[in-house]
Amino acid sequence: MTSILVIGAGPAGLMAAEAAAEAGASVTVVDHMSSPARKLLIAGRGGLNLTHSEPIERFLDHYGPARARLAPFIRAFPPAALVAWCEALGEPTFVGSSGRIFPRAMKASPLLRAWLARLTLLGVTLKARHRWLGFGADGGLRLATPEGEAVLRSDATVLALGGASWPRLGSDGAWPALLPDCDVAPLRPANMGFVVDWSGHLRARFAGTPLKRIALAFEERTVRGEAVLTEQGIEGGAIYALAAPLREAIARDGAAVLRIDLRPDIPLAELSRRLAPRARGVTLSNHLRRAAGLSPAAVALVQESLHAGAAADDLATLVKALPLRLTAPFPIARAISSAGGLAWAELDEALMLRRHPGVFACGEMLDWEAPTGGYLLQACFATGRAAGRAAAAYAISAQS
Repeated sequence: MTSILVIGAGPAGLMAAEAAAEAGASVTVVDHMSSPARKLLIAGRGGLNLTHSEPIERFLDHYGPARARLAPFIRAFPPAALVAWCEALGEPTFVGSSGRIFPRAMKASPLLRAWLARLTLLGVTLKARHRWLGFGADGGLRLATPEGEAVLRSDATVLALGGASWPRLGSDGAWPALLPDCDVAPLRPANMGFVVDWSGHLRARFAGTPLKRIALAFEERTVRGEAVLTEQGIEGGAIYALAAPLREAIARDGAAVLRIDLRPDIPLAELSRRLAPRARGVTLSNHLRRAAGLSPAAVALVQESLHAGAAADDLATLVKALPLRLTAPFPIARAISSAGGLAWAELDEALMLRRHPGVFACGEMLDWEAPTGGYLLQACFATGRAAGRAAAAYAISAQS
């Protein structure tokens, strides 16, 4: 029987193991953490957004420059297939109001337990506290284990080493040093918040406060959603949707100005009509609260802009396009995911490393990024399945 070694026990690695085992291979999964899929479990605390129900062409557009490379794998294992896989594990799903798809349990632990049980039935062996140290002189894979360094050999290998976000959960971004002959795009934060130089008053009073039903605009793109003010700046779903262009603009220009529409449901003309008269003795805060319906946090943002020099004679325009200067992305350790990774040019169409025949790669360690909304896990599952099947086919072919 052919043997497959999978390095990394996140969603991509476990899916690669399942696919290879179903193809008839003997599969061993190693991971340097004490238990598998820790990042998946943490993601499940927010409901475990598995994928999205939108049409496939629109779905694929969310992968930006990596669309063409990811499309074949996602088409081969599309959202409908991921839903069917989940439900076959005994975890029914539902489509939320935004089109996002979740398991009804709204957490990852039941799904992971059922998945690990399936992998056990398929004969997959999972070894914890095994860290990959690189390739040995004879082509074996060096591993640091609880018993000391060991060298494992297999007919094919799948690397599912993750990115560099949430490093305490396992993906610490250290693996590029183990592939010195491969081109790796620098790992950068994705789906993260941004630093804003708040006043002491706003930081002390409103850190942790949500901004609901807002719209954000940057570089001709507008998204609706929510955000959260933090001591360091701002983060949240609407911010994540614009994170990539904001990050690139800051890298290029040193800062980026995001525009916030605090009342996207009210047209500018109507808001101007409401805000034009201001009764004598009414404070600006009360006027904005009563006439525009702004929350205390939104009022504080308007006042922050006024103190920074925004024109006070057109409050409606300020409320509809409040400028927010972002000076840096939050660190990658605080990001939901990461951008960058193993360059696509290093891989063939089956996700095998051109410089290392028999070694395949998948998941977040590849050079792609996507916003939250189910796109992250979908690509991890799809590329993991593709890499596992390709590794098994390679190993079987080599033995025949």
